[in-house]
Amino acid sequence: MAALSLCGYLLASARTFRPGFPLDDAWIYQTYARNLARYGEWAFVPGQPSGGSTGPLWVLFVLPGQWLGALQWTFFLGWLTLAGLGVAGAWAFARLSPQRRAWAVWAGAFLALEWHLVWAAASGMEAALYTLLVMAVLGALAGDVKRRAWFVLGLLAGVSVWLRPDGLTLLGPLGFAALLREGGGRERSSRLGLSALGLALLFAPYLAFNRHVAGAWWPNTFYAKQAEYAVLRQAPLWRRFLQQAALPLVGVGMALLPAWVLTLRRALSERRWGALAGALWTVGYLGLYAWRLPVTYQHGRYVIPAMAVYFVWGLAGMAETLQLRAQNTARRLVSRAWALLTAGLLLAFWGLGARAYAQDVAVIESEMVDTARWVAENIPEDALVAAHDIGALGYFSGRMLVDLAGLVTPDVIPILRDEAALKIYLDRKGVKYLVTFPGWYPHLTQGRPKVYQGRAPFSPALGGEHMTVFLWSAP
Repeated sequence: MAALSLCGYLLASARTFRPGFPLDDAWIYQTYARNLARYGEWAFVPGQPSGGSTGPLWVLFVLPGQWLGALQWTFFLGWLTLAGLGVAGAWAFARLSPQRRAWAVWAGAFLALEWHLVWAAASGMEAALYTLLVMAVLGALAGDVKRRAWFVLGLLAGVSVWLRPDGLTLLGPLGFAALLREGGGRERSSRLGLSALGLALLFAPYLAFNRHVAGAWWPNTFYAKQAEYAVLRQAPLWRRFLQQAALPLVGVGMALLPAWVLTLRRALSERRWGALAGALWTVGYLGLYAWRLPVTYQHGRYVIPAMAVYFVWGLAGMAETLQLRAQNTARRLVSRAWALLTAGLLLAFWGLGARAYAQDVAVIESEMVDTARWVAENIPEDALVAAHDIGALGYFSGRMLVDLAGLVTPDVIPILRDEAALKIYLDRKGVKYLVTFPGWYPHLTQGRPKVYQGRAPFSPALGGEHMTVFLWSAP
């Protein structure tokens, strides 16, 4: 099921334009992997160690693609992670709803077809693998956990941090379940201690790694993204939270909302603290992004892990509620209508998601990748290039770059949205060319000569612009 679902998305992108990634950030991982393979160094720009990759572990996962084919290998990983997520989701479902264990296979198939998750698996990013680890930890907590398993769960949480710093949030449900489950004070302390120890054994090296390559405890992306979108935090927190909470409901998620509430209610009434921990983590995760990074673009990609957990917890509540063969006609009809509505929305949005994925890939390929290839062929090798989207440029152009988003050039983080300060900075650095969408930096690009501009119809059709190469200063 996962293979067919993923291949459908890849086929849609090939028919629309050509296969590729729907995010420029995916090429950042590929660039780190290529430089690690070629030069044995952790750098986006050769000779300049940096912390511009959110998930160092994902760089290692995509590394074999530098010999086997970057796209082919990464899509193979996407299939494995989507299939693994389906298995983990089915397992979590069975632990949440043991009376409906036979339905677990349908929960796994649901995840393999849910459009956000397929998009993530085909994105070239770490999101699907990170979501798989989250599901494994929270699914384990939903049932009985043996003493030694608490240490393993802590280790899994520690591994997830190497994919996203957000993995640290798993300490919350681990601690919640460890302290509230039945047992004496010593047993509860032991659970908590084992979980914390497992996480710390991998979290401490993660901090040390970042400190070594970037001079900070967290990756540059941790600081840069928050600085770039700081203006969004001016909106009231409740509004930002509602915007984040609406993201899992785009598609089949709306049909599962009543069932998710039922799962939460049942966990409370039956004092099933592990199941409750997963539901609370979902709410807390959405709240964390509402607080620090309240963005909703790219189909809510930052909160896709919370979506997957929400879906499984909702499916468990739905399975406990459905009475497909009830004697009561009204209950039987309502149950069947609910099930059919859920299946219909799942399949309909799989198709809509395939179209959205294909459009996203077409934009990245026609604007970012094609521009990067033009730069490689037409700009002098010693020219310094400034750009906001550096992924494809780093991989295909082979030019020295100044990153206006701050991922590999952290010096610009304090002045990310200050175009006057950026102009002074670029002049001081000796930048020769600026590569960006004109509307992102209207003052920086005003009056600058255009030496190249994309021509494909995909970006304008979605309300966007063409990527443009501006001459910043004469060579």
